[in-house]
Amino acid sequence: MTADPRTSTHVVVQRAVAWLAVVNARHPWNHNEHYHPWVARRVPRGARLALDVGCGAGALLGVLRGRVEAVHGIDPDARMADAARARFDGDPRVTVRQTAFDGVGSPGDVLRADGRASVDAAPEAYDVVTMVAVLHHLDLEDALARARDLLAPGGRLLVVGLARTASSRDVAVDVASAVLNPLVGLVKHPRRARPGDPGVDAPGMPVRHADRSVDEIVQAARPLLPGARVRRRLFFRYTLEWTSPGRR
Repeated sequence: MTADPRTSTHVVVQRAVAWLAVVNARHPWNHNEHYHPWVARRVPRGARLALDVGCGAGALLGVLRGRVEAVHGIDPDARMADAARARFDGDPRVTVRQTAFDGVGSPGDVLRADGRASVDAAPEAYDVVTMVAVLHHLDLEDALARARDLLAPGGRLLVVGLARTASSRDVAVDVASAVLNPLVGLVKHPRRARPGDPGVDAPGMPVRHADRSVDEIVQAARPLLPGARVRRRLFFRYTLEWTSPGRR
């Protein structure tokens, strides 16, 4: 098994990781939001309805809102769902529901940001389903199968995920990411962070370590999502893109 530099016990590696942590804290930036443009560019042309799984405080909902007619966001955490709902209060294009992913498509109230309407998703309801830093919180195979079933013909699943470091290729990408991370931070956040500045994530955002490697994710996706494209990416992320076969 290849060692993850972030959890290495080697003293030199630990010092390097600690130094990078200090530099990154001075110039913080959000790795997930860095990939929002990647998601936006891959929303199918003519898409009308999108589902953002694990929407958090709603940053990606705002991006998707500019690409589709309506967007649904779900999150099992009450604080995150409340924050997303407040963010789009009064916007009829955005619907937010506090629920786990396996609650989508089942009976229950789905509150829109304005709190006035309800929606009940059905199989093949969505033109795009997105998951950013969410899939490692879920059962991998079940989540991929559920996302597949919720997509309309020609719909697209777009995942930006976290994976366990397990191979020499994973380590190489992680090392490159660690070296480049402070440089990107200087560009995105040139002013040194001050007390009270927002962090890289919304306050209270649930955190969990990934337990599946990119290679394992590829193997799991192959029978469920034939032709899915999985790519290792910089800054400790991978992407998965799959288009449901057929057209309306």
